[in-house]
Amino acid sequence: MPVNPELVGREFPPTPPYLVGREKVREFARAVFADAPQHTDVEAARAAGFADVVAPPTFPMVIQDLTLQQLLGAEDSGIVLARTIHAEQRFAYTRPIVAGDELSAQLRVTGIRMMAGNALITSEAEITDAAGAHVVTATSVLLVGEGE
Repeated sequence: MPVNPELVGREFPPTPPYLVGREKVREFARAVFADAPQHTDVEAARAAGFADVVAPPTFPMVIQDLTLQQLLGAEDSGIVLARTIHAEQRFAYTRPIVAGDELSAQLRVTGIRMMAGNALITSEAEITDAAGAHVVTATSVLLVGEGE
């Protein structure tokens, strides 16, 4: 089954709240070699004007992954995980993510483009805080290869 073109415009339910933990931010910072002190040291983060340690710019992937699982798990998607790679990623921030944030995300498929028999699926995860305020939009492009 090819990728379902009717995915375009589909919105998935918001994810359950994700509480951004201080140790998770520190672990992520170490994993991506983000060595600025505000990512690991509370006092450095506070000196820079933040309430707690600041997540590195690519941290929203942790939350966006929860939304992408919804897309990949949709029975009518036509997406075969074994033929899927993560081709592109972008982030548009309203404000940084800090430890203590409680974030939810909602995914919307914004486009499907066919190229040489492969499908490029673009989706946007709108990530908001507990008050419903926008924090970051994570845009992802998945490349789904054609089947045999």
